[in-house]
Amino acid sequence: MSDRRPTIRDVALEAGVSLKTVSRVLNREPAVAPETVERVRHAVTRLGYRRNEAAASIRRRRQTTLSVGVVIEDVANPFYAAVIDAVENVVRRRHYLLLVGSSAGAPARETELIQAFCGRRVEGLIVVPTGADHSFLAAEIAAGTAVVFIDRPGLNLETDVVVVANAKGARRGVAHLVEHGHRRVAFIGDDAGKFTTAQRCRGYHDALADAGVAVDHELVRLDVRTAAAAEIVTAELLGLADPPTALFTANNRLTIGALRAARDADAHVALVGFDDFELADLLQPPVTVVAQDAAAIGRTAAELLLRRIDGDHRPAQEITLGTSLVVRGSGEISPSNVHR
Repeated sequence: MSDRRPTIRDVALEAGVSLKTVSRVLNREPAVAPETVERVRHAVTRLGYRRNEAAASIRRRRQTTLSVGVVIEDVANPFYAAVIDAVENVVRRRHYLLLVGSSAGAPARETELIQAFCGRRVEGLIVVPTGADHSFLAAEIAAGTAVVFIDRPGLNLETDVVVVANAKGARRGVAHLVEHGHRRVAFIGDDAGKFTTAQRCRGYHDALADAGVAVDHELVRLDVRTAAAAEIVTAELLGLADPPTALFTANNRLTIGALRAARDADAHVALVGFDDFELADLLQPPVTVVAQDAAAIGRTAAELLLRRIDGDHRPAQEITLGTSLVVRGSGEISPSNVHR
């Protein structure tokens, strides 16, 4: 088998289009039929085609707009707001314009935003991935666009990613509850298929296994996607014949819903949440959390992206940032003080 690197002519033959059409797709020029764009992108991915980087660099300097696109999941979530703020602080020093869009957790919207940003010739993308297949981005990377995923890896694409130690952080948070005497600890998590949820649920199971506590699957609630849903689920858990004495919530929205339900039920249940949130320290009792540094995530991703834009061609990196357990009081309630 030949070791020859695939050329643009190979891509054209594979896709069944002209050289000019391949060039127009790679340069993200308008007026190319969407189905043709997809054929060329799939050909690029199948062949492993990569452009001449020196030539691509010249084109980028001539054609790009000194801009970076960020696709997050929920623009209303303070966590993502802090990430965006940190990214902007980094790229602004290089005079880059920041374009931001929210996928709202919808894969089609994510793809639409990415294509829109690439159509505006951004030099790089920072993406909180939502879809089940990100191989379409291979063509954008081949065209010279730097890509960094944050919060979770993309699927079917090897590129840089910045995540936190989700399983380790959740394990520490649940262990904290166990250390305070709790054996019936409930887990309330987001979309079961999401990387962060799966990792945090794994940490929950590991912490209970470490303590020799069997998992009661009635206390594990997944696919709880909103604060309102978490409120309903928490009320159900607290209404069980043998309710949990402690809760571990897998993100800040779910923590807020759980707190509302506990308040309404007048239940003095212990709680540790993954993600800090504004005013958590002012509640009564203040909320103990496993905190991830959103600013560090955004800053790390932006600095990595700029290095890639500047020509760093080292293999894709996965950077894992740590978490910290912030002890405030809600996780330190003992089972004997829990109101039934």
